[in-house]
Amino acid sequence: MHHERWDLLIQGKVQGVFYRASTEQQAKMLGLTGYCQNLTDGRVQVVAEGLPDALQQLLEWCWQGPARAEVRQIDVEKSVPTDEWSDFQIRR
Repeated sequence: MHHERWDLLIQGKVQGVFYRASTEQQAKMLGLTGYCQNLTDGRVQVVAEGLPDALQQLLEWCWQGPARAEVRQIDVEKSVPTDEWSDFQIRR
């Protein structure tokens, strides 16, 4: 099966609610590689590579997020994977 790269921009109450740490845990459980980071405008960016089914599961989880998160919108951009990561990490 082929791999894909998904770039998610998540808007809402997603900073200061353990969104990145929870996303990292989910991505690792799903066998995805990439990273997540806070953006200066209050959004969280998630860049993940892996199998389409696992990426879809991550996207569905991102709509829920951790308990205190309130997700309003997620923009998804799909592209060709670069295979530049060996695991999933939080960027600071």
